[in-house]
Amino acid sequence: MGNPVVRVQHLSKIYQRGSVRVAALSDITLEIHEGEFVALMGPSGSGKTTLLNIIAGIDRASSGLILVRDTYVLDLDEDELAAWRNQHVGYVFQTLNLIPVLTAFENVELLLLLWDLSRPERRKRVETALRMVGLADRMDHYPRQLSGGEEQRVAIARALVPDPTLILADEPTGDLDAKSAEGVLHILTRLNREFGKTIILVTHDPRAAKAATVIRYLDKGLLLPVEEPPAP
Repeated sequence: MGNPVVRVQHLSKIYQRGSVRVAALSDITLEIHEGEFVALMGPSGSGKTTLLNIIAGIDRASSGLILVRDTYVLDLDEDELAAWRNQHVGYVFQTLNLIPVLTAFENVELLLLLWDLSRPERRKRVETALRMVGLADRMDHYPRQLSGGEEQRVAIARALVPDPTLILADEPTGDLDAKSAEGVLHILTRLNREFGKTIILVTHDPRAAKAATVIRYLDKGLLLPVEEPPAP
């Protein structure tokens, strides 16, 4: 097992809805080690995506601590967070968010346009990422010319292209048929096993969770003890 790459300590997230305080997450403490593939499972509303978004710096916690490598994520201001995310977080959404007028290559390249890279350096990174997800022959195709599974592969390549510390995936197979879902999970497993990528997957699907090396359950904002699933 590698060194801890993510440390979450006593993390809570409270939403204020009028006069009512809703606890989305309550006193979460979690360590994720380098090279682990962690699945976060639980029913809708259990706090899975909220926790993922806070680790990614997309959402803010109400209290607690998150340390990713040597960065205290909750201490960063908005500009610092944006710069940190661009370098350290590859996020794969359930909704693909591909830009329809751009090719697969251009969709993956988009983030790198913010970096101080030459055009040949950008091309090399993009081609490598698309090759890793099995789309070397589809680089010039537009999203409308790709299947749902291929579009999700483009989204994974886009997450890979900065060589991030973490790959975070929120229900990446939720909108796919069984065959396409299996292909996406195979890619994530390969990225973990062959390239040592640290992956955190949010899913409600036990079949998807089987791709992970560690499964943790959330229920009503609480992180359950290891391998203790929520009551049905």
